Amino acid sequence: MIPLKVKNQFAFSDKERNIDVYIKREDLIHPFVSGNKFRKLKYNLAEAKKQNCTTLLTFGGAFSNHIAAVAFAGKFEGLKTIGIIRGDELAEKINDNPTLKFASENGMQFEFVSRDIYRNKTDKAFLLSLKEKFGDFYLIPEGGTNELAVKGCTEILTEEDKKFNYIVSAVGTGGTIAGIIKSSLSNQQVLGFPALKGDFLQNEIRNFVSETNWQLVNGFEFGGYGKVTPELITFMNDFYAETQILLDPIYTAKMVFGVRSLIKDGFFADNSRILMIHTGGIQGIAGINNLLEKKKLPKINRND
Repeated sequence: MIPLKVKNQFAFSDKERNIDVYIKREDLIHPFVSGNKFRKLKYNLAEAKKQNCTTLLTFGGAFSNHIAAVAFAGKFEGLKTIGIIRGDELAEKINDNPTLKFASENGMQFEFVSRDIYRNKTDKAFLLSLKEKFGDFYLIPEGGTNELAVKGCTEILTEEDKKFNYIVSAVGTGGTIAGIIKSSLSNQQVLGFPALKGDFLQNEIRNFVSETNWQLVNGFEFGGYGKVTPELITFMNDFYAETQILLDPIYTAKMVFGVRSLIKDGFFADNSRILMIHTGGIQGIAGINNLLEKKKLPKINRND
C-alpha cells in the first residue's frame, strides 16, 4: 500500500488572541487504510511476513475502523484475516452493517462472541483456544496498539510540525498518542482527548512512553465510546460546511469540539499554534448514519 502525501490544512483561528489551528490530514493517507490505522499496521504487517505468518487475527466492534483496515490490508498483502467481533447478535446483520460487509467482501472471516466473552480478548487461555480453533496466526490487538504500532505512529509528526506549540490527538487504545509523544519536542505539549471514559488510559500510555510533556483532557466523550449526540452531529456538519473537512464521530469530531471549547475557555496561551491530528475513521460514518436514521435524528453530512 503506497500512502498518499499528508498535508497540514488550516482549520480555524482566534484572531483576537492570535491562535491558529491546523489539522494534519492523516485521513487522506489511503482510501481504506487511513490515518492511524495505516501507521499502526505498517510494521505489524512487515513483522507478520517476516515470521512467515499467513493469517492475521484481531478484535473489534460493529463499526471498527481497525477491522475494516485489517481486512483490506490483509487482502492486499495476500494474508488471511480473522475478526473476533464484539456482539454475537451482529452475526445476522453483516449485510446491514457497512463496516462488517466491507470486511467480509475483503475476505475477513468472522467469529462473533458475546460482550462477556469479548472481555477475555487479552486472556492467555482465550487466545490459546483461538489458536486451537483457527491454527497459527499473527495477533494484532484490539485497536492495533502494540510496540510496532507505536513505532509506526512516531512517523506522524514531521520536520514541518516543529513550529507548533500544541499537538492534539484523539485517544482510543493509546497507541497513536504514544507515538506522537515519543516523536514530539520537549517544548511541545501533547494533548489527548479520550473517546472512552475511565482513568486506565494514563497507565496504558505510560507503558510506551517515559516523556512527561503530555496530558489527557477528559469531559468531551459525549456520553462514552461510540456515543453521538445531536449537538455533536450539528458541530460536525457546521465544521464540514466551514472547512470541507469531514470528521469522524467517534474520535476526531470530539477532539475538534474539545479544542474549540478549550480556546473559548482560555486554556491555550495567546499566540499559540495548534496542530490537531485527523486519525481517519470516515468509513464508520455510514453505519452511524444508519443508526441515526432509525432514531430519527439528524444525519452526518458526507462528501459523497
